[in-house]
Amino acid sequence: MTQKQSRRSFLQTSGAFAAAATAQTYFPWTERAFSADSPNARPKIGCIGVGSMGSGDAKGHANFGDIVAVCDVDEGHRGRAKNDGGIGKGKADSYEDYRKVLERNDIEVVSVVTPDHWHVKIAIEALQAGKHVFCQKPLTLTLEENNLIRAACKKYSNKVFLVGTQQRSDKDRFLRAVNMVQKGLLGEIKKVTVGINGGDVGGPFKKSEPPAGLNWDFWLGQAPKVDYIKERCHYQFRWWYEYSGGKFTDWGAHHVDIAQWALGETGPGSGPIEIDGTDAKHPCDYKDGYAVQDDKYNSSHDFAVKCKFASGTEMVVTSRGDNGILFEGSKGRMFVNRGKITGAPIDEQWDKDQWGEADLMRLYKDKKFEGHKNNFYRCIAEGGLPVSDVFTHCQAMATCHLSAIAARLGKVIKWDPKAEQIVGDPQAAAFFAREQRKGFEIPRVS
Repeated sequence: MTQKQSRRSFLQTSGAFAAAATAQTYFPWTERAFSADSPNARPKIGCIGVGSMGSGDAKGHANFGDIVAVCDVDEGHRGRAKNDGGIGKGKADSYEDYRKVLERNDIEVVSVVTPDHWHVKIAIEALQAGKHVFCQKPLTLTLEENNLIRAACKKYSNKVFLVGTQQRSDKDRFLRAVNMVQKGLLGEIKKVTVGINGGDVGGPFKKSEPPAGLNWDFWLGQAPKVDYIKERCHYQFRWWYEYSGGKFTDWGAHHVDIAQWALGETGPGSGPIEIDGTDAKHPCDYKDGYAVQDDKYNSSHDFAVKCKFASGTEMVVTSRGDNGILFEGSKGRMFVNRGKITGAPIDEQWDKDQWGEADLMRLYKDKKFEGHKNNFYRCIAEGGLPVSDVFTHCQAMATCHLSAIAARLGKVIKWDPKAEQIVGDPQAAAFFAREQRKGFEIPRVS
């Protein structure tokens, strides 16, 4: 892409190829080109959700385009982002309502970094508005939302959608582990232990009026209308099933994703067939899968959920032990997390002849290995699915949601991964979807 090429013609042309799974180059791509001083060479970006994580992501996006709009239901968040020298630089427009960002025809890319229960609604509406989408994990709140977002991505396949599971761009640890397992170097994988730690324990918490500058009703969105509790909002939202899936989706979106990617359980019809949630505790009292108290954290803090696959492999998603993934194969064991990769296969370099640039490109869907957001903008320019695509992410999210459902009910549930249905258990099947509050319904795309 040259600086003389207009930003509008660049996005219009590249959009036609964005979903093509090919390595063909439609535009010369470099980070430098996106970072060029010429405004015509840089896409315009809107950042929706600019709290701590959202601000960090925004600064990453600023390497590739110009942030012209920031949005948050918290006035303090959006004010700081607007005036941050690495984000809005005092020039970006500031909005409380994300729809104002989506209405702008000059914005080609949106970054969605809101609480989990808002992700899919905003993301689908962004696709409908013609935007390329970066959305933080976990992408979905329910099993139904997996279907809704996939349908939207299929319809708007000329737009690139990257999920913020950045472990998929960790070459020296997670990608190396995935390559080893996929190449069969550990032999047949008998068991995988996915350590994701436990959720917080706390409460009862004080109910109060929401602080000035926070639109609490809009923050709640599709979730039930409830009194404001400080510990429900911002970072702590993830310890309430109303807005998240606790650690099952918080860290599960990372580690379950890597585990299933390595196992080849990310395609259509893949996933576990049985999920055992009988070994799970919650920090408050439960009845029929629902917390009976509304002033305590309610996501599981102590669990070992067993997921069985048709292949015979067992995956244990647990709060106990080290955070990371332990693969146990017929030939050897290997442990990987964000700080290390260990085991005899690593010490003895079993992959010394099977780990190189070609292997990296295969995992990166035939694109050059580089940073996570680099991959997003390369796909916008060249076409193709990003390394962290919606379709494989939703396969991992299904396991995360099923784990949470089984833990909430304290039972074993059966899952038909091809039909994507909980079978033989109407109580568990009722958790497939949630009622959305009037006025905050998620669009259905066909």
